[in-house]
Amino acid sequence: MTAATLAQPAALAFDPAAFRARFPTLKTKTYMNSGSYGLLAQEVQDAFAAYLDARLRCGSEWGWWVERAEAVRAGMAELLRVSGDTIAVTASASAGVNAVASALDFSGKDGRNKVVVSNFEFPTSGQIWHAQQPRGAEIVHVPEDAAGYIPLEHFEKAIDERTKLVAIAHVCYRNGAKQDVKGIVEIARRHGAMVLLDIYQAVGVTDIDLKALDVDFATGGMLKYLLGTAGIGFFYAREDRIRELLPTVTGWFAQRDIFKMDIFANDPSPTARRFEMGTPPVPNCYAAEAGIGIINGIGTAPIEAYVRDLTTHAIERLAEIGCKFAMPVDPLKRGPQITIKSLDDHALVEKLAARDIVVSNRDGNVRCMFHAYNDMTDVDALIAGLEANRALLR
Repeated sequence: MTAATLAQPAALAFDPAAFRARFPTLKTKTYMNSGSYGLLAQEVQDAFAAYLDARLRCGSEWGWWVERAEAVRAGMAELLRVSGDTIAVTASASAGVNAVASALDFSGKDGRNKVVVSNFEFPTSGQIWHAQQPRGAEIVHVPEDAAGYIPLEHFEKAIDERTKLVAIAHVCYRNGAKQDVKGIVEIARRHGAMVLLDIYQAVGVTDIDLKALDVDFATGGMLKYLLGTAGIGFFYAREDRIRELLPTVTGWFAQRDIFKMDIFANDPSPTARRFEMGTPPVPNCYAAEAGIGIINGIGTAPIEAYVRDLTTHAIERLAEIGCKFAMPVDPLKRGPQITIKSLDDHALVEKLAARDIVVSNRDGNVRCMFHAYNDMTDVDALIAGLEANRALLR
C-alpha cells in the first residue's frame, strides 16, 4: 500500500508527495517523531538564513523584528480562527501558563481555589499548578480508567463549585489519547470554572477552532507539528478574560506602548499581549512565521483528514503483525500518535534508530507521531523494523 492508495478526502488541498519533498531529512530518515520536534522544511531553513542576512547587513532592525513577532501572532490567529488581539507570542508554552497563573487569586475569597488537572498533562502543567499551592491553590488530579482513558464521568466527580480552573491537554503526549474537550468544557461551565487547553500535541495536525471549543485559555508552541523551532510559543486568552486578569509576571513587551520605556508604572496592553514578557525570541519568530505559513497554506482540515486516514491504515497493518497499542484506536479518541507497547521501549527505539527510523518512547511504549509529510512507505519501514525486533514487542 502506498500514499496514493489512501482514501483522499474530496477537500484535500495538497499533494502529499510534493509536501514530503519539502523536508530534506526524509531522503535519509523514516521520521515519526513530530510530537517531539517537527522536521525542518526548506522554507524554515531559508527563514533562519534571512534572519542571519538581516543581522549581517543591518546590525539591528528592531522595527522589522517586531513585525516578525506580529506576523507570528497573525498566523496563529488565522490558524486558530480567533482575533489577533487574543494571541500572545511567548518564549514557551510554560511562559503563557505561568502568566495566567500569576493573575489568578487563590485566596478563596470568591469561594474558588481549586485547580483540576487531568493526568494526561505534560509535566509543565502539573508543575506550574502545584507551584501555586503556597498561594492557596488546591490541586486535584483526574485519573485514567482501567483502559487508560479519562472518561467524562471522572471530570464530573472532580469539578465542583470551588473549582477555579480546569487544565486539560487536547492530546496526551504520553499515549496519544485525545480528550473530549467540548464535553469537559460543558462540565466546567456548569460549575462556573475556567478551562485552559494545552494544544501542543494537536495544533498543526488537528483542525482547531478555539471559539467553537469555548475555552478560556489555550497554550502551545512551534517546535512540533507547527514546523517551527524551539524557544517560541503562543498563548490564547478569551476577550473577557483579558479584561479581567492582570498578570504579575510581566515585562516591557506586555505594556500598552512597548517603546514608552516607563520604569515608574505598569501599563499593561489591553490585548493578550499583557501575557507576554520581555524581548521576543527574534530568530525563532522568523522560523515560526515560516512554519505557520506552511500549515496555513494547506489548511489544518485537510492535514487532519490525511493524517487520520494514514494512522488508521497504519494501525490496521501494525495489528496484523501483533502490535498492541497504548492509545485508543477509535479515531475520535486519539490524535496523530500511535503508541506501541514494548517490553523494552528504550532498546526498541535504539534498534529502530539503527535502521534510520526515528521514533521516541514514554511509559514503556514506543511513540510513532505522524505528520502530513509521512506516508505508507514510512509505515512499511516501521513494520519491517518492528518485525526484525519482535522480541521487544509486548
